[in-house]
Amino acid sequence: MRTKFDINGLSYDIIDLPAAAGACLARMPYVHRILLENVLRTGGDDAGRAKAAMIDWLETGRSEVEIPFLPNRVLMHDTTCGPALVDIAGMRSALAEAGGDPALLNPVVPVDVSTDHSVAVDVFATPSALIRNRAHEYERNAERYSFMKWATKTLSDFRAHPPGTGIMHTLNLERLATVVTSQQRDGTLWAMPDTLIGTDSHTPMINGIGVLAWGVGGLEAESVFFGMPVALRVPDVVGVRLTGALKDGVLATDLALVVTHLLRQIDLQDKYVEFYGPGVSGLTAGDRSVIANMTPEFGANSGYFPVDRQSVDYLLKTGRTPAHAAFVEAYARRVGIWFDPDAHPRYTATLALDLSSVEPSLAGPRRPQDRIAVSATRKAIAGMKKQGALSLEGEPNDGVVAIAAITSCTNTSDPRLLIAAGLLARKANGFGLRPPHWVKTSTAPGSPTAERYLARAGLLADLEAVGFGIVGYGCTTCIGNSGPLTSPVAKAMAERDILPVAVLSGNRNFPGRVHPQLEAGFLASPPMVVAFALAGTVELDIMNDPLGVSAAGAPVTLSMIWPTAAEIDAAAEMASRIEDFAPAYDAAEASKAWKDLPAPTTMLFPWDEKSTYIRRPPFAGFGNGTRLGTYDAHPILVLGDDITTDHISPAGAIPAQSDAGRYLVERGENPLDLNVFSSRRGNWEVMIRGLFTNRSVRNLLASDIPPGSTMHAGTGQVLSLWDAARRYGAEKRSVVVVAGERYGMGSSRDWAAKGVALLGVRAVLAKSFERIHRWNLIGMGVLPLRLPQNVEIEQLALTARDVITISADPAAVSPRCAVSVTVNRPDGASISLETSAAIETSAEIAILRAGGVLPLILERSHRSSENVSAPVVPCTEGERRTR
Repeated sequence: MRTKFDINGLSYDIIDLPAAAGACLARMPYVHRILLENVLRTGGDDAGRAKAAMIDWLETGRSEVEIPFLPNRVLMHDTTCGPALVDIAGMRSALAEAGGDPALLNPVVPVDVSTDHSVAVDVFATPSALIRNRAHEYERNAERYSFMKWATKTLSDFRAHPPGTGIMHTLNLERLATVVTSQQRDGTLWAMPDTLIGTDSHTPMINGIGVLAWGVGGLEAESVFFGMPVALRVPDVVGVRLTGALKDGVLATDLALVVTHLLRQIDLQDKYVEFYGPGVSGLTAGDRSVIANMTPEFGANSGYFPVDRQSVDYLLKTGRTPAHAAFVEAYARRVGIWFDPDAHPRYTATLALDLSSVEPSLAGPRRPQDRIAVSATRKAIAGMKKQGALSLEGEPNDGVVAIAAITSCTNTSDPRLLIAAGLLARKANGFGLRPPHWVKTSTAPGSPTAERYLARAGLLADLEAVGFGIVGYGCTTCIGNSGPLTSPVAKAMAERDILPVAVLSGNRNFPGRVHPQLEAGFLASPPMVVAFALAGTVELDIMNDPLGVSAAGAPVTLSMIWPTAAEIDAAAEMASRIEDFAPAYDAAEASKAWKDLPAPTTMLFPWDEKSTYIRRPPFAGFGNGTRLGTYDAHPILVLGDDITTDHISPAGAIPAQSDAGRYLVERGENPLDLNVFSSRRGNWEVMIRGLFTNRSVRNLLASDIPPGSTMHAGTGQVLSLWDAARRYGAEKRSVVVVAGERYGMGSSRDWAAKGVALLGVRAVLAKSFERIHRWNLIGMGVLPLRLPQNVEIEQLALTARDVITISADPAAVSPRCAVSVTVNRPDGASISLETSAAIETSAEIAILRAGGVLPLILERSHRSSENVSAPVVPCTEGERRTR
């Protein structure tokens, strides 16, 4: 199975997949081929068993056999790396206090961190916006950034990319990803597929160029840091067969929204999606990456496009060398991972989509999977408007576009989409169109190269003229860093209770995500965002109604300014230069502000009890044992369907009048600028006070419980969750959370699990879980239990006084086992429920029995310090990827 592969004057060892799998290789999904290569190369004693299981999978399309996966690298961003680094710093302190060697807690794989989640749109529609927003970013986050620099000095193979280097997924596409990579291992040079995990749910964007990757929580990433493989069952793979081609005027965004809507109709939990068929070859790497980015929105682990000519062309267009491109193609062809558009691999299930059937689309107003026609916005928000809201001529009214943002890696990484927006802006300028005064406009590309190609095409000035100048290179509005609303909108909301709307080129539009005051939002392509900004409202048929009037007084409709595919291609050809990429990133990496930040250099982080950003966490120690067992618990929260991680642990601005805000103000912070929750994830005291405070959260224990609160079982008092948790803890009473479908959907933030664990929750009972959050719960030692599908949460009519008995014996719990649950009413009545443990692997069982992944890592590291057993770090230095 091991053989030689020679190219570019070098000789590599490789896993010979055609020899290993024989005739079965052609029937395997490409995802399985890459996983098979990985396990044969890194799986040791598990390799033979895993190979047999993957061959057997071809008979049924399903398997219960576990396989290990060791990715080549880990990718993070600043607000997920921050909590992970706090954990590591806390574990180092705990290990040192126990007499162990804190130096053992060092990554054994390369880690890259993008600083993209902290820039906010404070300033917009002015040439100075970019510089001023970045200055504000450093002012607010200097302590956090110094902490990140501490990690670069004290952790091995840990690299932080400073503000301005773009969004992590675009950085990955344009600079970090190799598609095929090499590695020195025990003195031997190996070639292998580039693989990774990332602590952001949109990590699968890199699937668009043929790199297998998926999103995980920070806790799972920490386990990989320290040599623990990702454990997974041989995965189910759903094939999506693409035929035909997109029509003129239809963009990659439209296709991604259609695919998301299509795939959300089926259960993709813990499944991988792979695209195949002749239609794939006609999609550019940019098109594919937009679709792959929406993987968490359609509920899968991956949205994989195999390596082909488009992948190699993309590498060349973004400045990779011809020698590397030749290496990628030759390796992919040699080992059988090069895409064949005529192939029909074996899949667990298949769907089909004719690309010519795709029409211009939006998604909203509450969920990214709710695809609508672009002309249907008025109808979509009809049921959300308040009764009796007064309308005023020339002022913001119901349906007003409060925020119009070209934002997010999703739709700014493909230059064609930004160029399309620029062309639409140019035509709008020609007619003298401008957005109304109440619209907050912004452009925040994923890449620092965007400014160069937009300026070269003359489109940057056109975008600036309609308010869409560049405000930053980061996630901004897509993750809730949208800054304050304009005064006219805020005034109209306060005085007339209007329903404002956000239109953005992002990937999520959950209520309160884009801005805590905005309940409605539509996902759209960048040019469509500009069009709605010009209209200033969604109370129209955007396809047919006038967007405004020209300088000559004539109505201007969308068809008059929408760019054609030929116009986009011509502008892209003129704008793009291979030479843009390395210099743009090199300039951003050379940030003087970043270099001038001071940072500690000690092995142990010097904790400061006065800090409001970085506090030693109570859970990064040796632990207090498992939360499993047989026990009685009160429900602390009862929730409906579609509770997202945004609902659980907010990322946006911290209101001064909130519990978290008061905590910060009491410690000397400025009540006018408390930063955002995502920036405070290193301080557990802040984060626990923000849990479930999203304005749309309804705790069904009673009808009048405000967000972030519960009813205490003993007294009937309505208390904040934090206060109630402390009281239950003092009373030595257990608590649980009960929820409906798709609990934990959305981002990968592990604080949605850490916070719940700090409330003392021992189990979460839900009808279904999103994958990353399910693992995060397990990573914190919290047992996820799936409720029977015939159970309706509201019909259970749970109250705070109900006692829920759970029988989860640590010795008996196994993957997907039945767990007996009984709801005991105060009047003596009871309801028996047969739940199933939402546990997928034996590795997850071990984590639950240890009380979480951090205690497990610590225990193994401590044993390593004492030389009692094999070290926690199973990989040798030679097994690390050479940068």
